[in-house]
Amino acid sequence: MAEDTSTVTAHSAFGPRVKYQQARLFRIYNHYRLVISAVLVSLLFIGPFMEETTFRWPDYYQAGAISYLAINSFVGLLLVAGFQPRQRHITLSILTDILLIHCLLLASSGITSGLANLVIVSVAAGNILTPSRLGTFYAALAAICSLSISGWAVLTINESADDIVRAGSLGILYFSAAFILQGISKRVIRSEALATSRAKSIAELEQINQQIIQRMRTGILVLDRFGHIRVANAAAEEILFGATSALPSGKRQTQALPQPLREGLETWLKNPGLRIEPFQASPTSPLLQANFTQLDQERGDQILVFIEDMSKVTQQAQQMKLASLGRLTAGIAHEIRNPLGAISHAAQLMEESPHLDKGDQQMLDIIRRHSKRVNCIIENVLDLSRRRVADTELVDVQEWLEEFRKDFQQTQDESTSATIELIIEGSIPHARFDKSQIEQVMVNLCDNGMRYSKQQTGQNKIQLLVGATADGERARVDVRDFGPGIAPENRHSVFEPFFTTDQSGTGLGLYLARELCEANQAHLSLVEDDQPGCRFRITFAHPGRMI
Repeated sequence: MAEDTSTVTAHSAFGPRVKYQQARLFRIYNHYRLVISAVLVSLLFIGPFMEETTFRWPDYYQAGAISYLAINSFVGLLLVAGFQPRQRHITLSILTDILLIHCLLLASSGITSGLANLVIVSVAAGNILTPSRLGTFYAALAAICSLSISGWAVLTINESADDIVRAGSLGILYFSAAFILQGISKRVIRSEALATSRAKSIAELEQINQQIIQRMRTGILVLDRFGHIRVANAAAEEILFGATSALPSGKRQTQALPQPLREGLETWLKNPGLRIEPFQASPTSPLLQANFTQLDQERGDQILVFIEDMSKVTQQAQQMKLASLGRLTAGIAHEIRNPLGAISHAAQLMEESPHLDKGDQQMLDIIRRHSKRVNCIIENVLDLSRRRVADTELVDVQEWLEEFRKDFQQTQDESTSATIELIIEGSIPHARFDKSQIEQVMVNLCDNGMRYSKQQTGQNKIQLLVGATADGERARVDVRDFGPGIAPENRHSVFEPFFTTDQSGTGLGLYLARELCEANQAHLSLVEDDQPGCRFRITFAHPGRMI
């Protein structure tokens, strides 16, 4: 009873799998039936067989053999046509086999005929296809039919009583085959159910691990010894190739490793204990750190690579410092602004005095400028601590940039001729970002560009270049000025807080700009080219990526 319950449980838990196995086994069994029935019909046309074999009713035997072949052929055609047998069809086929073979036994020489062995095969097949109480019924039916044929032959046509003993022996074989095969089949079903359950659990765990790896912000690569990419998560694709989760899976795995990472891999293979230096995958990508380890210590044919964005680590440290500075500034802003306001007010009153000479005017100018600078520093640091979360939307970048150019042009002093040249480079993908925050970045970059262009050329002139990245999936916006440019030794420091080469600047403008870009999953970088001035680039995230 416990075995039946476990079998039913296995059938209910893995019903589709069991039905598929039953259908496949039934097809194999029907092939066997076709061969046997074809052999029986073929023997009818062999003269020596018909002459040497004793038949009680030859005509009935021939009709039964042909009918058996016709039934099996019809079932075979149904299976070829795509018919999916159910349990009732399998049961009907087994019962038909048992009854028809016994009819052939009755029409031939009785239970002593070799056809009796075919009944054992049918009973065994029934217990394999339906390992339950129905399989025992097949054995019981076959035993009853065999005993009935033997008993009828003994009573009516005076056959030897040995036929009854033979029929009893066959009955024992039927039940033995039924019980043995039922036990084996149930055990196989339980084993298959357990294997299926474990395979399902492993597949679920693998899927969970895959989701975790894909959502990790640390880049993960699996390489072979030749640097070919086997597996890459979304973070690694984004860091190395600028890909996103919106791109087709595996698209980036056919690409070659960036040259700095390949060189680092070769260096590590020669000296596994050496930590490679940070590198940049491209001139506009952040600074990266790669760590290598072997997946298989014995073979060593697969290498696991962890890639970390060093700029994020630096930013986290800077954010911790600025957060502390922001709290400090928020706490003393009131105390600073009161005397700062008094100083500014006193300077204004002094300006109204008619007794000021040129030296006094210069001193007042210094007071005004530095008071304004101190107030600007306080405002910028406070903005860091109270910055709101990005409210993103899908934006037509070209249309947005044309509108921004028009608005920014109107804010310029009419007495100065400001030139803002907009250059559109090909088809521009959409982007998803917070307009107000990115416009704040653009205003900062454009103001800086105007100021430095004026210092170098005497003209307020900048260029806005909008285009797509190399993969054609993401939009980018460049702001180019015509100023003196940035010295090579300062290029890696321009985005650090409080770094400035302008005595009147606070050193927070570009840092705030990059922070706002990062909040919108965009990247602000300094592009190095052979053109005069500076070129800052905003590379937006893929429009299909939710922020």
